[in-house]
Amino acid sequence: MVPPWADDLPDDEAASPDDGAQPDDKPDDESQGTENKPPEKIAPPHRWTGANRNLKKYAEGGGDQKDLKRSLHHYAKTGYGGSKGAAARMNGTAKTAAALGGVLSGLAAGSTITSAGSPLDPKLLSGRTASEIMDALVETVRPVDGTQDAEAERASIRDALSELLVNYPEADLLDLTDDQRSFAIERFTAFDVFRRFDLDVGKTIREKASSASSALKLLKQARDYVKQVVAASFRKLKNDGHSLTSGKIVNVVKDALQATYEVFEGGE
Repeated sequence: MVPPWADDLPDDEAASPDDGAQPDDKPDDESQGTENKPPEKIAPPHRWTGANRNLKKYAEGGGDQKDLKRSLHHYAKTGYGGSKGAAARMNGTAKTAAALGGVLSGLAAGSTITSAGSPLDPKLLSGRTASEIMDALVETVRPVDGTQDAEAERASIRDALSELLVNYPEADLLDLTDDQRSFAIERFTAFDVFRRFDLDVGKTIREKASSASSALKLLKQARDYVKQVVAASFRKLKNDGHSLTSGKIVNVVKDALQATYEVFEGGE
């Protein structure tokens, strides 16, 4: 239910590409003993039944948000065994968010070390469009590794940067302000939460909607709701004094994910 690499994420900040580790580096299982490893979590049978039943109502009824909230309730509670299990499933999102924040912060400070020929090589970026710079950032933060999680996170990074430029038209992706970087991390988290939901159960919306255009509209409505919940979670943490500063991104994102899935679990 929760893949092995998502468990036991250390509390200290995940290494950024500049620390000599790729964002998707994973522990060497062969170098670790298995005596103290917890048993792998087994997904319950029919784990998505409740979520899909309410998504079917959501799609066939034209997008009643009550049905969407009930679906998210079952998605978190039954599909992942509760908000803690759902948040643990997304630990990789927190790690990638930290890598994204580290790269963006390093670029703004002029301290990001890039080797010749790397995606962020200043010579290669000179004169490039915003779209090309976004591609370079995606390649640096989350290189391809053949996993579904990596592909989802890469798409979420790009969506977050695209929305950043919509909300901050004058933003320089190579020199973002603190607020702009925080926005990018928040939006990346929201897009990745929604993308996981879509990968798990979004097929029901596509199959049960009256048309392809209706399905797209319903998916966008669901995504917007997820963005609202994630934004509220980050906002509450910020008001409580937990900001997305270097060295704290992993823990803040983990707390935001936990709070988000608590909202989903309580939304029946």
